[in-house]
Amino acid sequence: MSSTLLSSSVCVLERQIFDFLGYQWAPILANFVHIIIVILGLFGTIQYRPRYITGYAVWLVLWVTWNVFVICFYLEAGDLSKETDLILTFNISMHRSWWMENGPGCTVTSVTPAPDWAPEDHRYITVSGCFLEYQYIEVAHSSLQIVLALAGFIYACYVVKCITEEEDSFDFIGGFDSYGYQGPQKTSHLQLQPMYMQIPLDNN
Repeated sequence: MSSTLLSSSVCVLERQIFDFLGYQWAPILANFVHIIIVILGLFGTIQYRPRYITGYAVWLVLWVTWNVFVICFYLEAGDLSKETDLILTFNISMHRSWWMENGPGCTVTSVTPAPDWAPEDHRYITVSGCFLEYQYIEVAHSSLQIVLALAGFIYACYVVKCITEEEDSFDFIGGFDSYGYQGPQKTSHLQLQPMYMQIPLDNN
């Protein structure tokens, strides 16, 4: 369980760095929350706190849902469009994935003069020669997170089950109530009877 949590933390930290470089605010926020929940899940595992582990498992369901959405976004499923939609930046900037310009083998060429519709504080470029398109790199990141989340969910359920069974077995053998336990009292079948003695009286 701990190794799974640590692997998930390392992978999401790597992803957080590249999301920061691309100013992808929605993924940055989601990654930050995920890191906090992973830390709580690790704490719950070490301290045997099933509530923390259960909360971690519930979050993993939401985390998988988020990563499925990211995959659909970059693959342009349904009405989503990675070229026009600015969902991942909360519509406050026109930044794209960092991998769009810095992917393996990518060549960036500035276009001059820039089109009239291009913002003045942004450069207009063309990207060519990429060995792997940026959307597939983002999809690979999200797919890895889904795999780790599924493994983490299975292990979380297993750990909670083990802790619960251990607590139940401890209560069964007495638990903390053992200090108040009293063994059966031996009853005596011998009844004590009062004795009466006559004291002689002196007539003198």
